[in-house]
Amino acid sequence: MAGRYDSNPFAEEEVNPFSDPAVRGKTSSQSNYSGGAFYTTNPGSVPPATNSRLAPLKPERADYNNYGFGETVDIPLDTSTDLKKKEKELQSKEADLRRREQEVRRKEEAAARAGIVLEEKNWPPFFPIIHHDIANEIPVHLQKLQYVAFTTLLGLVLCLLWNVIAVTAAWIKGEGVKIWFLAIIYFIAGVPGAYVLWYRPLYRTFRTESALKFGWFFLLYLIHIGFCILAAVAPPIVFKGKSLTGILSAIDVIDNHTLIGIFYFVGFGLFCLETLISIWVIQQVYMYFRGSGKAAEMKREVARGAMRAAI
Repeated sequence: MAGRYDSNPFAEEEVNPFSDPAVRGKTSSQSNYSGGAFYTTNPGSVPPATNSRLAPLKPERADYNNYGFGETVDIPLDTSTDLKKKEKELQSKEADLRRREQEVRRKEEAAARAGIVLEEKNWPPFFPIIHHDIANEIPVHLQKLQYVAFTTLLGLVLCLLWNVIAVTAAWIKGEGVKIWFLAIIYFIAGVPGAYVLWYRPLYRTFRTESALKFGWFFLLYLIHIGFCILAAVAPPIVFKGKSLTGILSAIDVIDNHTLIGIFYFVGFGLFCLETLISIWVIQQVYMYFRGSGKAAEMKREVARGAMRAAI
């Protein structure tokens, strides 16, 4: 059995050339050491052994151009000619805009002198079809009255729309198609007619406070109130009055069709409410007309107009 500290049989054998006494003595007598290298004094002897360490490399300056840094980028600059050209273009555009602005202002002033008001459609907001801006165009002391008058316009729309629904139900139950056509005509002619004939004149009258336009409003608004009273009563004049949801037609229809009779009674209530609010509006407008001195002014304008016509 091998000893504990026996040598490794697989280890490489180290051979030292200087272990031989003869060679060691010879080399020691003929070699000297200088600067990390051995050299011999005898040229015919064993060549000197060089040092295995490599000399360090000299430090070099890092070159960033290999990575794309430090390269010169040529940025083209506008010449003085190009700058002057662009400056002239900007000046011409500015002069053109100023000229257009002056032209628009001149047209607006001419329209204002002629009494023409440019109205932008803004109501209803989801689909503008009319111009309506009470808060900004109507005097503060007349805004409440104007809002109530606008309520009567919307109330008339509701009355005529409900009239179409009730008459359509009556037509389905066998009352005839003629009353349905009349209900459609009432709605198509009544809604835009009310806006053009009496609501817009009142709106413009309150906006400009012209005394002469009050007369047209009173005449046409009285016609509106008369129609509401006629619809609330629904006398048997045209097709027994069933084309309007009044009290008489409601009594006539409820005997045969209870549900349709209820529709007619609801229409009767709507027309009554519309009539009452409309009477209040014309009363308030008349009080303002008399109290603000517009009546005397209207008389003077009428007299002046008659004199011009006579001349």
